[in-house]
Amino acid sequence: MLSATNKIVKISCFCLAVLVSLFTVRAEGADSQNSDTHNEAGHEEEFVANDFILDHIRDAHEWHLWTNAHGHHVSVPLPVILYSKNKGFHVFMSFKLAHGHEYRGFELKSTGDYAGKIVEVDGHGEIRGIPLDFSLTKNVAGMLVVVIVMFLVFIRMGNMYRGDPNHIPKGLFGFIEILIIFIRDQVAIPNIGEEKYARFMPYLLTIFFFILINNIFGLIPFFPFGANVTGNIAVTLVLASFTLIITGISGTKDYWKHMIAAPGVPLWLSPIIMPIEITGMFVRPFALMIRLFANITAGHIIVISLVSLIFIFKSLSVAPITVLLVLFMDFLELLVAFLQAYVFTLLSALFIGLAAKEHHH
Repeated sequence: MLSATNKIVKISCFCLAVLVSLFTVRAEGADSQNSDTHNEAGHEEEFVANDFILDHIRDAHEWHLWTNAHGHHVSVPLPVILYSKNKGFHVFMSFKLAHGHEYRGFELKSTGDYAGKIVEVDGHGEIRGIPLDFSLTKNVAGMLVVVIVMFLVFIRMGNMYRGDPNHIPKGLFGFIEILIIFIRDQVAIPNIGEEKYARFMPYLLTIFFFILINNIFGLIPFFPFGANVTGNIAVTLVLASFTLIITGISGTKDYWKHMIAAPGVPLWLSPIIMPIEITGMFVRPFALMIRLFANITAGHIIVISLVSLIFIFKSLSVAPITVLLVLFMDFLELLVAFLQAYVFTLLSALFIGLAAKEHHH
């Protein structure tokens, strides 16, 4: 089984390398034409720190790899899947829309209110509408990479224990086992209880490792890493929604009874207390969503802002100080990566435990 897993990993890496090579050649060719036109014009593009930062933290329809000395932007194009009520479904690669080009009546805006979004335009370039975008963007691709890594790692760990229940893992697998035991003993059991914690362990372990690995991969600045997944509020919204749904489903009769009519509260106060309790049920996951999004996004912004200082001052004299500050922030971000995954999992377990707990009167 282990040899089969190794073969799958090798085949997957080979296929990924082939696809990257093909995509990169196509993207570099398209960017070369654009760069030549730019050089003929004889204008030097002005560095705008705000645009540089936003381009690195927001989602994109391509995976930028590097910019060479000639100004050629080498990137991996990603599939674009659109649905327009006027034109139906369209599937094509994102390099068709590179550099503001129009394709099939669609255009990728780089500035303005629709920056980073694909819009439907008419023959004069006027916006006709916003199509439904089901594209495989950079963040989606980053999540798929994390899912594949989690799948391969945990399937292999499961096979190890299935063959030998007393197996003692080493290296990476030993570190992962320590984290699993930590979540079980320090998060799940104290907050949910020994009788009910086991049914929630799969969810708690999934969100912990999903957030942790995405946070760590987001700190690695080269392909196929660097996607700002947990810094995307749509992702944190979905994660927080899962916690809200599981909390609601796991709620006991006493939990919902206390929500409507809290014990010990005078009857005339119930119309005031009940809206507060119901609002609090939604405020808790909302706080989870904002906390993870804000902390991860802030860290990325600080690191990229420090790098931008070199280009703002146009001097290498600030580079040593900037590099030292960036390294310090990267180590701090690594700590935040673990801390935010732990906090999100801890609070999720706490909310679920409060709802699933049996109240004794």
